[in-house]
Amino acid sequence: MEIVVGLNLTSIKPRVWDASDFTYHLPKVNAVMVSYAQFHESPTRRERAMTKGLHESLDIPKRVKIYLDNGAFRFSRAGGEVPRDTYKEFVKEAKPDWHVIPQDYIPTPHMSDEEQIECLQQTMDVNKQFNYDGFVPILHVSRYLDNYIQLFNADEKLQNKTSIAIGGIVPNLLRAPKAMSGQKILEKVYKIRETFVDKKLHLFGVGGTSTLHVAALLGMDSVDSVGWRTRAARGLIQMPGIGDRSIADLGNWKVREPNTQEMKLLEKCQCPACKKNGIDGLRKNRTVGFCNRATHNLWTLLEENRLIQEHLDADTYVDWYKDHLYNTIYRPLIDQLVKKHLEHK
Repeated sequence: MEIVVGLNLTSIKPRVWDASDFTYHLPKVNAVMVSYAQFHESPTRRERAMTKGLHESLDIPKRVKIYLDNGAFRFSRAGGEVPRDTYKEFVKEAKPDWHVIPQDYIPTPHMSDEEQIECLQQTMDVNKQFNYDGFVPILHVSRYLDNYIQLFNADEKLQNKTSIAIGGIVPNLLRAPKAMSGQKILEKVYKIRETFVDKKLHLFGVGGTSTLHVAALLGMDSVDSVGWRTRAARGLIQMPGIGDRSIADLGNWKVREPNTQEMKLLEKCQCPACKKNGIDGLRKNRTVGFCNRATHNLWTLLEENRLIQEHLDADTYVDWYKDHLYNTIYRPLIDQLVKKHLEHK
């Protein structure tokens, strides 16, 4: 499973793909995600990307794939939609390696049935309108996912798509009001995987080490995460198999500090930032501390992904995860997926 690294273009550091920066370089970063909304908000940035292409304008090597999100959620918060013609023009000139349809309508759990159906119909209209030139269609995890799948399979051009993006899982996993049960969420996403066995599936918004296990067991091909940055900005770090811990006092986030045993594990961390700057580097304020924490978080996520794949491939995951994962709210979901995994062997 590929980890697509979410970026913030207003503050792109740390440049984890840059091999010349030994403190923050992570060789396993092979793909990044950028949002069209941030280009639209900055005409200069947008023009530069369209003139030079995304890779050159962002100084990202060609070996690192650039995924383009439409930024629909950000536009909707401002009361608008993604301008489809300008998005289409941007895709043509800036040349991302992967790009979704220009607009989707996200059904949130608290919506009525009628509102969720309207989101479904609107998103499917855009899927059909942009069923050409590499635009990746979007399906949303919602109460009406079966309807999405039915409409999708009724369109011959959509059937020929090689990739599908899956949205809407985050508010459900975060137990928003009226969110589906964990069992229902798993059934919905499993239905997508079983229906589109020949498609590459990208799952939007998987930010932590525990949800990474969920995505891998669901058979996703790629996920994107900006959580490595948001956690770092809050003074939080991720620890393998453990989850989030507060390492710098940057706000009341109700996350506990590492205990004595966890501190000993942290002292042995092999991420480049910790190897050079240690725990003191993680505790620093301002840009330096942020870059240290962000690099540590992303390294942890990449390492967790490596371990998951290694144990799944070796058929040792079932025994490994029981001792590796603890104190996570997603453990019941992972247990259910492991049971399903064993049933399908």
